[in-house]
Amino acid sequence: MNEKVFENENEVIEAYTRVRSDENEETWMLLKYEGTKVTLTGTGLLYDEFLAKLGDDDRAYGYVRVETGDEMSKRAKFILITWIGANVSAMKKAKVSTDKGSVKRLLSDFAVEKLIDDKDDLSFDKIKDEVVKAGGANYGTGKRD
Repeated sequence: MNEKVFENENEVIEAYTRVRSDENEETWMLLKYEGTKVTLTGTGLLYDEFLAKLGDDDRAYGYVRVETGDEMSKRAKFILITWIGANVSAMKKAKVSTDKGSVKRLLSDFAVEKLIDDKDDLSFDKIKDEVVKAGGANYGTGKRD
């Protein structure tokens, strides 16, 4: 792909690395369109902060860390969310589908990928359920000796 999709690819890679790191507290990163370029517009700790940054006029890609597991072992899993707000035009929606390959090239490790256009589908419980389902068997007893 010859066209430059990212405003600053190095910043995106650095944020992605921080969210993936067990040594860092950041749990999400957000890429949005500024003009025709995809730009890192935020990282943070709380999922509610991530949700607050998604509006009806936005096209965005979110990368979110979700802790899963049971009382015996905790694991970090990741979800790639493509957000298309309700007010986004058909032409801009099409641009998201063509740019998603470049985004996935950089944000390549995730358990679940979701295309979402309704904030109700972005509740943390729904997102976590998707990640847990993708993770396979859950053997926890609910008790730890």
